[in-house]
Amino acid sequence: MFLTIPTLLTLTRIVAIPLIVAVFYWPMEVSKQNLIATTMFVVFALTDWLDGYLARRMNQTSAFGAFLDPVADKFLVCACLLILVHLGRADVFVALIIIGREIAISALREWMAQIGAGKSVAVHMLGKLKTTSQMVAIPFLLFNGNLFGFIDTANVGWVLIWVSAALTVWSMVYYLKKALPAIRAHVR
Repeated sequence: MFLTIPTLLTLTRIVAIPLIVAVFYWPMEVSKQNLIATTMFVVFALTDWLDGYLARRMNQTSAFGAFLDPVADKFLVCACLLILVHLGRADVFVALIIIGREIAISALREWMAQIGAGKSVAVHMLGKLKTTSQMVAIPFLLFNGNLFGFIDTANVGWVLIWVSAALTVWSMVYYLKKALPAIRAHVR
């Protein structure tokens, strides 16, 4: 079946993008915009875990779901990075690293699948760690204030997004190394 509960949850991450962007255009206090956008991002980011859990639990895994899940993650992360750059809360260099890696690895995976070597660039724990670090850094930067009266989320988020950028580069190098033998075999 095409529209399962897990697939619908995945689609909510894509639908969330214009909603999160709209929050910053809505006339209200910046602190309220930050809180609403952060809450929305966290709720929608949690669907990444929930859709996978439900797909396995309800035996509703599908090729479409496996394709759509990482696409939804990438759209949500990239859109929020662009918002953060626009707001001056994230460096454009970080956004270029993260977005550039996503484009490069997606293209690599597509090409590897075409040449029958898709398993060599299958999702690895390093890629999952990279995604998790992004999903943790972004809400800190969206909130951009003091949490519990003593956590400066702007500073914590800034450090975490740079850690995320480093993990992004590391995971890209890992996938490129894994793909290198197949690339060599097909470029000759």
